[in-house]
Amino acid sequence: MDILITGIAGFIGSKVAERFIKEGYRVYGIDDLSSGNIKNVPKEVDFLKCNLIDPLSVKKIPNSCEMILHLAGQSSGEISFHHPVEDLMKNTITTLNLIDFGINNNVKKFLYASSMSVYGDVDCNNSGVKEEYKLNPKSCYGIGKLSSEKYLKIYQNKLPFVSLRMFNVYGPGQDMENMKQGMVSIYMSQAIKLKKISIKGSLSRFRDFIYIDDVVESWFKASLSESALNQAINIGTGRKTTVNQIVNIIKEITKINDIEVQEGTPCDQLGIYADNSKLKSLLNFNPKVDLINGLKDFYNWAKIFD
Repeated sequence: MDILITGIAGFIGSKVAERFIKEGYRVYGIDDLSSGNIKNVPKEVDFLKCNLIDPLSVKKIPNSCEMILHLAGQSSGEISFHHPVEDLMKNTITTLNLIDFGINNNVKKFLYASSMSVYGDVDCNNSGVKEEYKLNPKSCYGIGKLSSEKYLKIYQNKLPFVSLRMFNVYGPGQDMENMKQGMVSIYMSQAIKLKKISIKGSLSRFRDFIYIDDVVESWFKASLSESALNQAINIGTGRKTTVNQIVNIIKEITKINDIEVQEGTPCDQLGIYADNSKLKSLLNFNPKVDLINGLKDFYNWAKIFD
């Protein structure tokens, strides 16, 4: 099967591409390289540099593609707060253009990179958030992701979809220069380069940290699943980890002790982690990499940036 992967030069997009190539798919990849790195693109990919905001660029996509995996976009809640129009264009207009392409070219399935940000603040101290929970995003980024999900829902009879609501993804290959996206990569980069971790917001905040390999496998299984069609699925471990806990693990791994706590970023979520029951039941998958081993592997890769 020929498939299209957008955001192919990014952290997650490039890793997802490697998995599909391994399985024998022909992968066409698109990226505007505004944040991705051309070095990330697997050599087997038929690569096209273009901006999906432009409808004319979308027409360059080969009409042989039977599945779209849309991972391109602006991925920082903090940046979206300061540049909401740019966030809308990159995260929602691109989706609409691809939906139009998919319908006109009889694409069989559309997999969308959504986010935990669609939930906003939730009461999940004692249990993970379910996909059916009320959606009330706090950031412009979250609003854009939710809008794309709703557009896909409207067109589901013409273009079947799966929305993959990813929680905090981390692991080898993550951008160690971007200090506004990726909580784990930010802390790891600071620990390695500065020998100090600066934390924006309370140490009692909590998240669900999922290793890149488990995310990639979730995407691949979603591409095969018929029972997951036209649904949203949480991609998380189902485990609650506080910022204080993850900082302490990074401190132990990197052998640094210096931390500082600063004022939080606009529209940051206090705490959230996934109920991943649908991931297990619909995709028959349970994340395998525990946090300590995942962080050790990440450090062993990232320490070359010292």
